[in-house]
Amino acid sequence: MLEINASLSYIYDKLDHTEMKRTNAEIPYSTSETDLAVFSKALGHPVRLKILKLLSTQSCCFTGELTAIIPMAQSTISQHLKALLEAGLIQGEITPPRVKYCLNRKNWETARKLFARFFDTELSGDESEEEC
Repeated sequence: MLEINASLSYIYDKLDHTEMKRTNAEIPYSTSETDLAVFSKALGHPVRLKILKLLSTQSCCFTGELTAIIPMAQSTISQHLKALLEAGLIQGEITPPRVKYCLNRKNWETARKLFARFFDTELSGDESEEEC
């Protein structure tokens, strides 16, 4: 499990153990970095991973089919589908009263390449160190 520093928005001086004021500096992010962050956020829940895995094994799926497979309320499944839609990992086709979902193969491939590049980055320093 990852440890998260609650004061990440502040610059912290480890030597004096003092918290310095917030920085107003703008941090430039590349398109790849922002896309990777959007995909990461969408993949941040196990139900969404399950939905993507199901969609990857078939051409499409209707919301009702997902609720039969994943024992959750339709409204909860819909919220997870919305997050995946907003990230562009899936696409939907509305045929009232049903919505058909499938993977957005183009964005899926983009995400796969971004994650591969990110995780293929060599780590610098001594890999035997467990803490920084």
